[in-house]
Amino acid sequence: MSMGNGDYKYPATGVECAHRVAVPPLQPFTKTLKTSLKETFFPDDPLRQFKNQPASRKFILGLQYLFPILEWGPRYSLQFLKADLISGICIASLAIPHGIANQPPILGLYSSFVPPLVYAMMGSSRDLAVGTVGVGSLLMASMLGNEVKASEHSQTYLHLAFLATFFAGVFQASLGLLRLGFVVEFLSHATIVGFMGGAATVLCLQQLKGILGLDHFTHGTDIVSVMRSVFTQTHQWRWESGVLGCCFLFFLMLTKYFTKRKPKFFWVSAMAPLTSVILGSLLVYLTGAERHGVQVIGNLKKGLNPFSLSELPFGSPYLSTAIKTGIVTGIIAPAEGIAVGRSFAMSKNYPIDGNKEMIAFGMMNIAGSCTSCCLTTGLFSRSEVNFNAGCKTAMSNIVMAMAVMITLLFLTPLLHYTPIVVLSSISIAPMLGLIDYDAAIHLWKVDKFDFIVCMTAYIGVGFGSVEIGLVLAVAISLLRMLLFVARPRTSVLGNIPNSKIYGSVDQYPAASTVPGFLILEIDAPICFANAGYLRESILRWIYEEEDKLEAAGESSLQYVILAMGAVGNIDTSGISMLEEVKKSMERRGLKLVLANPGGEVIKKMNKSKFIGVLGHEWIHLTVGEAVGACNFMLHTCKPKAMADDSSMV
Repeated sequence: MSMGNGDYKYPATGVECAHRVAVPPLQPFTKTLKTSLKETFFPDDPLRQFKNQPASRKFILGLQYLFPILEWGPRYSLQFLKADLISGICIASLAIPHGIANQPPILGLYSSFVPPLVYAMMGSSRDLAVGTVGVGSLLMASMLGNEVKASEHSQTYLHLAFLATFFAGVFQASLGLLRLGFVVEFLSHATIVGFMGGAATVLCLQQLKGILGLDHFTHGTDIVSVMRSVFTQTHQWRWESGVLGCCFLFFLMLTKYFTKRKPKFFWVSAMAPLTSVILGSLLVYLTGAERHGVQVIGNLKKGLNPFSLSELPFGSPYLSTAIKTGIVTGIIAPAEGIAVGRSFAMSKNYPIDGNKEMIAFGMMNIAGSCTSCCLTTGLFSRSEVNFNAGCKTAMSNIVMAMAVMITLLFLTPLLHYTPIVVLSSISIAPMLGLIDYDAAIHLWKVDKFDFIVCMTAYIGVGFGSVEIGLVLAVAISLLRMLLFVARPRTSVLGNIPNSKIYGSVDQYPAASTVPGFLILEIDAPICFANAGYLRESILRWIYEEEDKLEAAGESSLQYVILAMGAVGNIDTSGISMLEEVKKSMERRGLKLVLANPGGEVIKKMNKSKFIGVLGHEWIHLTVGEAVGACNFMLHTCKPKAMADDSSMV
């Protein structure tokens, strides 16, 4: 009953309690479902801007949501244009040489023209610069190459690559529209570090074909196959090509190191790849190195992207492979792009909507697949240059696309003498940055399990295949997530000296246990996956505590308090487990007490009638109140029991 001052006295025992644990008011099912769906799919409440707006305004806001260019475009100024023009030229100086470093070279240029235009209209990041990603190309080569036993330059392979890009775009856009972008987050940081490192290692080794001037090379995507292909052709190594490649790679790494030491000279490393292309082309042209074994890219097709929609082989026998490749690459590619965009957005303090980015990536890949482009996403190297150059909006991507368009229309003949070895060096330089050994060392220091996930991905990609590395890393990550749920930690709490606070005795060695009490904290929701484990764990703690008290000759155990502040939810299996634990404890003469159950937990306990089975008096708001109430009962019941015994005598 209420005592008038906010305190509560449990009728069954007369024990006063500072606060009673309240059962939340019953909510209609539709309201509960709406809240759950909102928390699952709309945690950032993207529709809040539409509230209390007229229909015409909602239509405009909807267009601005899908096409952010309609939001910042009307406010665009000449000052912004100057900054974006400089940024766009800087990233174009990276996009052109990196584009022709693809195989075949013209596809890289195509992929730096149409997709950036789409992203500039639909992307929410001001700093992200998009283009082809080497890891995605490797993944496609690995998955499609297992089916298409032909040269990478074959029409069949290219059409399948466009088809896989189309399905990747459809998958990405669907995830964004359905608010399922969180699926990408199942790729943990450790997985991405290992996967990217392994893929970058393979890509760097594959460039030895160009560095050493080899004509024939393996289509395998593992380190062993690549190294076997390199060292079984030692008689075909061209020393001229090797020297030239090493010199240009040294130049590129030197500019990168200089820029890292002097960030204000970001343009030095940004211009280095294009400078390498120009110098390499002049060197080959003036010395006639092409006649002495230095390979060049030759003639590139002049003109803008040809349409490829009619060439997408939807009736191909390899359709299932293309769909599978599209889904896998559709998850891998945006994981890096969104992470890059968010990192720069945090520096400028503006929000990035992951689902909007998924829609933008998806639409640019759909558009790209119809215009002879391969998989594109946000790239760290270009975005870093874009950020350091002082870009203001996504207009820098449009400037880059215009520079690539001019190259496609007028400048491709000038690229005829570009040495393959220079392009190999340009490909290796950014890949070396993806082998993030500092991150791996950090994982080892902080979390050994994450380090194992990272190395599994790296070894799987490097010595197996891209698919093997990805599957192993994701499987181990999911296993760990399941272990977090299925094997939650339980720890003993003790009273921290000179306070009423109870903390883990492992974390606070000075905390002292309370005689006659075993206080256990559960740090996870209780569900079918961990109910059996928790039952056994709680009973094990009880057995150990009783054995310890018996050996020390101390007073016997009376109460077991479960601190449930970290238990966010409970299901019927969890409630059944608590009922079983209560019965087991009663057979041993112990009392079960609950402390600080959350609203969802106490609501389900109330609906299942467990509160009535346990008793309101055994549920308290804090561990301190639970200990106080139990001590009160312990000391008041004992004298009464002694008085009853003496009267019977």
